[in-house]
Amino acid sequence: MHPAVQAVLTIVIGLGACIGYFWASNQLLDRVIFPARGANIARNIRRASMIRPWLFLFPAMFALGLYLAWPVLATLWLSLTDRDQGGAFVGLANYAQMSQDPKFWEAIRNNLLWLVVVPAASTAFGLLAAQLTDRIGWGNIAKSLIFMPMAISFVGASVIWKLVYDFRPVGQDQIGILNAIWTGLGGEPQTWLTMAPWNSFFLMAVLIWIQTGFAMVILSAALRGIPEETVEAAIVDGASPLQIFFRIKVPQIRSTIVVVWTTITLVVLKIFDIVLAMTNGQWETQVLANYMYDKMFRAFDWGVGSAAAMVIMLLVLPILVWNVVNVRRETR
Repeated sequence: MHPAVQAVLTIVIGLGACIGYFWASNQLLDRVIFPARGANIARNIRRASMIRPWLFLFPAMFALGLYLAWPVLATLWLSLTDRDQGGAFVGLANYAQMSQDPKFWEAIRNNLLWLVVVPAASTAFGLLAAQLTDRIGWGNIAKSLIFMPMAISFVGASVIWKLVYDFRPVGQDQIGILNAIWTGLGGEPQTWLTMAPWNSFFLMAVLIWIQTGFAMVILSAALRGIPEETVEAAIVDGASPLQIFFRIKVPQIRSTIVVVWTTITLVVLKIFDIVLAMTNGQWETQVLANYMYDKMFRAFDWGVGSAAAMVIMLLVLPILVWNVVNVRRETR
């Protein structure tokens, strides 16, 4: 069957199933379980109204349980078992084995480095871009150009930047932009992606390039929401543009900056595509997600791979919960 036909059938069947579910569940609730007739009509209507929202939530809750909660529990169980022993329970042996692997600590170290550099740089560049593009006539065009990398997949961006870092031996034309500039200044061509620890920063540049557009859009909206009276009062008091920006505008959008920062932090903790496509974790660029992939799908050590997955989840979970709580607090 042609893929386009499959897509249309999937949409039609899925939409029809959703409509059928909601219609049938409402009919069952209103006509069979709590019929709106008889002596208990008021009580039945009240009970049906209490249950009805859960009927609408059930499909989403079922999907989340099936595709999110169950995989987490299954991964936790795999991290406590040994596949080579027929799935025998081994407790924390996989975690102990992982903690003795130098590659795991290399991944931890690199993830921490990414956490320090990428959210800070992306948020700073995004804030700078938001401020500057709001002050020029062609700001919308500039914003579109800066945001454009967000439309590119991580793998696609990695291919683009791999060409930027491309290396050719001495005497050959350099097609990599960085080496072309470097040799034009009189230097020797470099294999940038093998130069530890600088190669990690070259990989980070890809994610910063992508996430700056996201930060710019959110922070630009926040800057536009600042009351003009506060800025005008600062101008009357003789504040300089830098003082207005850092002492008037930034404090008023601090909560938005924190949300952007933590959102990018979540992306960084799960970074995988860029490292896999550009270095495959070689030359001291290993990160946790790539380490998990290597263990599970290359070494087929499901126990240690699942343990690495649980470590990633434990690192992501507190930040995710804090972010949700903070957003709810701001929207009250």
